[in-house]
Amino acid sequence: MADPKDYPAKLTVFVFLACFVAATGGLIFGYDLGISGGVTSMDSFLIRFFPSVYHMEKEDVSTNEYCKFNSELLTLFTSSLYLAALIASFFAATVTRVFGRKWSMFGGGITFLVGAIVNGAAVNVFMLILGRFLLGIGIGFANQSVPVYLSEMAPPKLRGMLNIGFQMMITIGILIANLINYWTALIKGGWGWRVSLGLAAVPGAIIAVGAFVLPETPNSLLERGHDAAAKAMLHKVRGTHRVDEEYEDLVIASNESKAVKHPWKNIIQRRYRPQLTMAILIPFFQQFTGINIITFYAPVLFKTIGFGDQASLMSAVITGTVNMLATFVSIASVDKLGRRTLFLEGGIQMIICQIIVGTLIGVKFGVTGAQTEFSKSYAGLVVAFICIYVSAFAWSWGPLGWLVPSEIFPLEIRSAGQSINVSMNMLCTFILAQVFLNMLCHLKFGLFYFFGGFVVIMTTFIFFFFPETKNVPIEEMVIVWKKHWFWGKFIPDETPQAVRVIAA
Repeated sequence: MADPKDYPAKLTVFVFLACFVAATGGLIFGYDLGISGGVTSMDSFLIRFFPSVYHMEKEDVSTNEYCKFNSELLTLFTSSLYLAALIASFFAATVTRVFGRKWSMFGGGITFLVGAIVNGAAVNVFMLILGRFLLGIGIGFANQSVPVYLSEMAPPKLRGMLNIGFQMMITIGILIANLINYWTALIKGGWGWRVSLGLAAVPGAIIAVGAFVLPETPNSLLERGHDAAAKAMLHKVRGTHRVDEEYEDLVIASNESKAVKHPWKNIIQRRYRPQLTMAILIPFFQQFTGINIITFYAPVLFKTIGFGDQASLMSAVITGTVNMLATFVSIASVDKLGRRTLFLEGGIQMIICQIIVGTLIGVKFGVTGAQTEFSKSYAGLVVAFICIYVSAFAWSWGPLGWLVPSEIFPLEIRSAGQSINVSMNMLCTFILAQVFLNMLCHLKFGLFYFFGGFVVIMTTFIFFFFPETKNVPIEEMVIVWKKHWFWGKFIPDETPQAVRVIAA
């Protein structure tokens, strides 16, 4: 077994371009996160598809401010996508394993493109929901395959930086969507929402075309029996012919993978308990930070707490910009400071901000939700702390929620493990998207304390149960678990990598 330090660490132009193109798969997820909340705050969209919500917002001046947008049909428009993505991720696991990572990305891009066209042309709620389902299938396939592709292509010491390119593209997608919503809301004639929804075809086309020309990863080629092509690709990826040690580890991992005929059955074995636990809890915790609620309901949320129509959209643009810029902090530091440091610092920062934001909103609206005016300075203070909260997420749980699960699974169950990660992420997003407006109506400002409580739990979990994974080769990751005070007992001593730990 090769010493990880013997692996070439050079970042070639080939790998950078391949990872950059693959990371554009994050654009489709980010664009949707940003676009849906803005569209559902547009009067022309509400009048056409959700008139009861529009009348509640505009005509009933006595309505509790916390409950103005409480509509199960409206939330179904947003959350139906995540239910479709959840289901699609399980099928994506088989496609990714049997046909390769790039074709899973390609299928995701094409399906997302078709969904965007259906949504842009929608004339009734059925077409809206159908389009959302197609978008969800595309996201399910892309989110399943892109992080795995990035982790397999990247040199071990740069894996964090390159993988976070996916999260960076998500934040760029969110920001672009917020800017488009701000512009389309100004379009006269009430058809701006069609532009917002239809333009989702652009990121769909980008990842579809990009995936078509991408090379396959050496890991995937070996997994599917193309040994010579895998070694040639490893030479090209690493920019050197000195890859024998790394190739040896890939072959061992591939042989173990080929011996596993039923990865979904194997993944529940005791030896994979650490990875399975992380694949379930990390996406669960990522969503229960409350970030996607703020992202795709930001315009509605800002409108609810007293901002005007355009002011609410502009506030969403501001938070989207902060989200994107703060992600650069993670890119610059994740392979130096490590995953644990960013997880813990981000968690503490989010807890503080959620307490402050909940208190600021509670002071103004109380428990009755009575209408009240926000002064510019007070509203600015709310936006400021939401931005500080968003920045903490953007350099911690945002990128790491995708990076960590994609790098911890051995090859034989990697596709299945990533599907569990994506499906758990989408399940939690679906549930929260479906119940958020109702929760806001009933929990009121306490909703921020609710999510803050979860951040306390997840930060504690990371402190005790998550080992550092920076700079560890992806096929050597089991060593990290074997050395851990709690997870080590789950890894059998006869595991090839575990033998190295015992010998040391």
